[in-house]
Order: sequence, then C-alpha cells, then structure tokens
Amino acid sequence: MSEINRRTFIKKSSITAASLFSSEALIAAAWSKRVQSLEKPDPVKIAILGLGGYATNWIAPAIQQAEYAKLTGIISGSPQKYPIWQEKYQIPDANVYSYDDLEQIANNPEIDCVYVVTPPGNHAEFTIKCLNAGKHVICEKPMARSEDECSLMIQTAKSVKKSLQLGYRLYWDPHTVKFIHSMRDMEFGAWKTLKTGFSSRPNDSNFQRKKWRIERAMSLGGGLGELGVYCVQSAFYLVQNYPTLVEAKSWTKRTNIFKEVPEHWEWELTWPDGRKSQHNSGWGKYSHFIHMETRDGAMELEPAYSYSGNKGYTPQGQLTLQNIFQQKLQINSQCLTIRNRRPNITSGEMGRRDVKIITAIMKSAASNKAVTLT
Repeated sequence: MSEINRRTFIKKSSITAASLFSSEALIAAAWSKRVQSLEKPDPVKIAILGLGGYATNWIAPAIQQAEYAKLTGIISGSPQKYPIWQEKYQIPDANVYSYDDLEQIANNPEIDCVYVVTPPGNHAEFTIKCLNAGKHVICEKPMARSEDECSLMIQTAKSVKKSLQLGYRLYWDPHTVKFIHSMRDMEFGAWKTLKTGFSSRPNDSNFQRKKWRIERAMSLGGGLGELGVYCVQSAFYLVQNYPTLVEAKSWTKRTNIFKEVPEHWEWELTWPDGRKSQHNSGWGKYSHFIHMETRDGAMELEPAYSYSGNKGYTPQGQLTLQNIFQQKLQINSQCLTIRNRRPNITSGEMGRRDVKIITAIMKSAASNKAVTLT
C-alpha cells in the first residue's frame, strides 16, 4: 500500500465522538488486512505507572507477551517494588522513576508510552504529566473523577499530538464483540428489555488494603466507577444510542466501612425512543450479568465482564467462543494505534462520555431526582 493510500484510508476510517456508541470493537478487525500489508512496526516501549495487583498480574504479562509492545520502564511510589520488577523484566536503573520525578521521562527515548494503572483520583494528574513529557498514554478506567478532568486530558493529548487511550479491555473479548455484532446488525431484532449488573462484595480486609476504593477523593463513587463503568459501557454498545435521562438511587448497609461513598447503586436509563434499561453496581453484593430480551428471544452473558471465563447464549443457542488473553490483544491493538496502523477505539472522548453518565448517576442519587442527559 502506498503512503498516500494508507493516509487516505486512515482519514476515511477515523472515529468521531458522535459515533462512540457504535461498534468500536469491530472497526479494528476491518483493519487487519491493511495492517498485514504494511511493514511490521517497531514495538512500542511502555513504562507502567502504578505497580499494584492489576499491573503486576495482568498488564505487565500482557505487554511481555504482546508482539507490538515492550516493557521498558516503571514508575511507582513504592521503591521497595523496584528490584522485584527490575529483575523480572530486566529494567535498568535509568528507566525507573518515582511519582516525584516522573517528568524526567521526557528525556528518555526508551519510553514511548506510559500505561497509568493507579486509582482514578490521580489519573488526570499523571496522564497530563506524561503527555506533557511527550509520551503516549493508556489510562485505566474510569478515566477521571469529573468530565472537566477528562476534557483537560483530551485537550492536552491533542495539543502535544500524542495518543490517549483507555484500558477498556472488553473490546477485545469475543463474547462482548459477538453481542456488539448482533445488536449493531439487528441480528435478533430490536431490544425490548436490558438489564446489567456488576457488583462485588470484598471482605472487610480488602478495603483495609485498598482504601482508595471507598474514598471519595480517590475513587469515582466507590464501586460505581470501578465496576459500574462496565454497565455504562455495555448499555452504550448494546443499545447503540445515547440515553436522555437517568434516575438513580444509592444506599449503604455497612456504615462502619462505607463512610464516604455509598455501598450500593441502582439506576435506570431512558433512551430516545422511551425504552428503559436497568443497572446495578457497588461493593455490597455479587452480580455479574447482561440480560436482554429481543424480538427473537433472550441474550445473556453471565459472567459478562470477567478477564476470562465469560459465557452466555443468544436466541441461536449457547455461545461456544474461545476465551483469550484480553489484555494481550488490547495492548497489541493499542500499540498499533500508536503506530498509526489502527484507529483509536477506546478514545478519551469515550472515557469522558462514560464519566459524564457516572457523575449524572451520582447527582441523581444524591438529589433523589432524575437528571437529563445532553
């Protein structure tokens, strides 16, 4: 493919904010043949910022296994973790940074991109610092604590001409992609009802280790931002539209633990044609499902949002899809985006859209009033 034709293809295939609720996960697949005709790009050299459980058990192994990525640096506020990571991934001292000196990555050509894996309360700060240092950023969800913070992150990425992507791994999950396909193509007709739930009930000691999960300043509504964002996401990609109204409620039973954020969240979204969908999330019970009624029958995933082991059915019967290493495919695809080989299907605009809905849920629950979405 000539460079001119490649650029034309990229331009015609670009995603706008207005199309965020369409099937972003499918767009990347359409690029696969084009990617094969180009020279293999150099691996994207990635530093991980935040060395907690998710970074340790999922993101680092994904980068290590990904064809188009290489783990070259770490940034952490826990110096006791440095030698462990350095030995395991052969990271030199020159590529190890603390939160206090992370701006110095600007002078390090061994880092192309930073994957931010910290609590939401400092996503905006760290993302903006890394972008201003001239690095691409992949930021975990939820994107930030407010729509304004998200907008500042997006504006910064545009001003420095760097890629900003979100860690929405389910766009590479076969079960999720199947459901997106089916609803986009109206395979089973229009939806009649939609219910989703993603809640968990960690034991009390978990909150002692991960206090940020129940802190107002470091989370986005506690379990609502951490887990409920998946329900918000699935509502968008299944309905393929933008809701007009949200009505929510929240409550707490374990008041000795949940002093700053609610334990339970429930909300109802009204869509432009008047249909309504119901959703729940939080840290007070277990739920892990998508259930839809369509013209031709039921569609369900349970579990729906796991790293692996998702399963379900459609009106055609049980799904027999292979579970894959979602994060590995995510990293590979996002690195190709950085190398201008694929469109950005998990953009900052998408992250801001989701934060807007989550903050509206919080506002509705706090006021006991429905909130209009624009």
